[in-house]
Amino acid sequence: MLLPFLLRGCTAKHYVQQALSSTRLCINCCNVRRLATSSGQLFLRKTPQRFLNQSRGAKVHKRKHQNQEDDWKKRNKTVLTYIAAAGVGMIGLSYASVPLYRLYCQATGLGGTAVAGHNTDQVETMKPVRDRIIKVTFNADTHASMQWNFRPQQSEIYLVPGETALAFYKARNPTDKPVIGISTYNVVPFDAGQYFNKIQCFCFEEQRLNPHEEVDMPVFFYIDPEFDDDPRMARVDTITLSYTFFEAKEGQQLPIPGYS
Repeated sequence: MLLPFLLRGCTAKHYVQQALSSTRLCINCCNVRRLATSSGQLFLRKTPQRFLNQSRGAKVHKRKHQNQEDDWKKRNKTVLTYIAAAGVGMIGLSYASVPLYRLYCQATGLGGTAVAGHNTDQVETMKPVRDRIIKVTFNADTHASMQWNFRPQQSEIYLVPGETALAFYKARNPTDKPVIGISTYNVVPFDAGQYFNKIQCFCFEEQRLNPHEEVDMPVFFYIDPEFDDDPRMARVDTITLSYTFFEAKEGQQLPIPGYS
């Protein structure tokens, strides 16, 4: 009877000790948590506010930098698109610029190009400026691919503003095949081109020469009387008319500005 009672007492004592150990363990955990919380609060209190602000600022700066990079990429794509479009436009314009520029110069006399066409009434009524004698010299050139022999038949002509004159060039095809040529012209000095008017010429039209054929090409022209009123022409007493022939394909014809 005594032994079971003792066993029950030992068992109860064991359970009481386990309960006390668990209670101490819970108390220790609570103390650790309180210590951690207190330490965290103490760290936050002791951590400089500047450090926290710097951390937050670094994050904001990183986001801002990323946004700037995205914006720059979009802008670069847009700029590249504009550059590509401009490049294509310039290539197309380069093909059209030569005939357009030639038309403009022919109509205005700029760039040393004589004015094509004439005013019939002006030719009939203009009065020559007798006290202003001008020497007109003539020059002839051919492109490297052109096989013609081309030269002026006179080296120079003397005339006065308001007076018409006739000059001739000679072209010969020394080859054994037909050759088609187209000529361009200009006037030196350049500023005199607006006063140099051609009534008839062979420029900007197809000229077909058969093998060993030779032809005379006339140029009928006059210098506008207003040449004498232009202060820029005060010291100009010599004008050079120059033609250059290029080989052309059959059917090619450049438009002639001015009067037909």
